[in-house]
Amino acid sequence: MTIQEVVDSLHLEILAQHDGLDAEITGGYASDLLSDVIAHSKAGNLWITMQTHRNIIAVATLKELAAVVLVNGRTPDPETMEKAQEEKVNLLGSRLPAFELVGRLYQMGIPGVL
Repeated sequence: MTIQEVVDSLHLEILAQHDGLDAEITGGYASDLLSDVIAHSKAGNLWITMQTHRNIIAVATLKELAAVVLVNGRTPDPETMEKAQEEKVNLLGSRLPAFELVGRLYQMGIPGVL
């Protein structure tokens, strides 16, 4: 499944976009602890978080994540938006709580990371 298919299916907001919305998603990871994401996420994953500061972009770049999805209608800091554009990181938004979003992603066939 591609990022664009997830955006369309779940009505996600595109906050910052790179050319890679047609990239295949390899799985999903949900955490608000940056060190946990660094230790356990995999390249191509969707990262579900409520964090909005610019360090999420550094983690997404380091781990080569497909996209970062902010939940609960959170709005990224202006610095985060600027950094996402600069680093070419797909940054998405959802009004759903993390628990519900993860459940929907799982029902769509996106596995969690072991």
